[in-house]
Amino acid sequence: MFVGHYAAALAAKGLEPRAPLWTYVAGAQLIDIGWSVLVQAGVERMQIDPTLPGSALVLEHMPYTHSLPASLIWAVAAAVLARLVLRLNWSAAAMIGAVVFSHWLGDLLVHRPDLELWFGGQKVGLGLWNYPLPEQALEMGLLAMGGAVWAWQRGKSGQGAWSAPMFLGFLLILQIVAMVLPQNGGAVGVAGSALAVYLVTTLVAVLADRKRA
Repeated sequence: MFVGHYAAALAAKGLEPRAPLWTYVAGAQLIDIGWSVLVQAGVERMQIDPTLPGSALVLEHMPYTHSLPASLIWAVAAAVLARLVLRLNWSAAAMIGAVVFSHWLGDLLVHRPDLELWFGGQKVGLGLWNYPLPEQALEMGLLAMGGAVWAWQRGKSGQGAWSAPMFLGFLLILQIVAMVLPQNGGAVGVAGSALAVYLVTTLVAVLADRKRA
């Protein structure tokens, strides 16, 4: 799953608008941001197999980001930091934490069995990556629902809903690019490119969250 993770960010912004959109967008991919850094550092490991359907990622070792206990730790840490550093109320901070943990749930649907239930334990994954068309339909459907909630909230608050189609269009372009580009190259390069995409998307979210003059 790629842009489908952002569905949780958009829905969360609609349900709890007191947190900035960028915090939800960064939170939706926070686990993968950490994963990108750790892969480049050689702490977690992956390979690329272009013959695989859906995603070419072979995720061999990622206990510090994608195991169930690690995901919970990332989620709690994000909520605490949002409260203490950004001075958000606990409701907004908890929503950010929930978005962070939603990443693991989304990965559970699409990943092949590579998500540890505990450190060094059994690996799970329902494997929708092996069925590219249903998996893409799921991502687009989730994104559309999350975007609808966010657009409704902006319209209700008088901010205007123009940001929703703009940001959704940006995410759609990202998804198309990810689908058509050849999935090959070294693990470090792939992780670095992914990190850049996550950070750019967070910056676009800052712009999309601006109020109309």
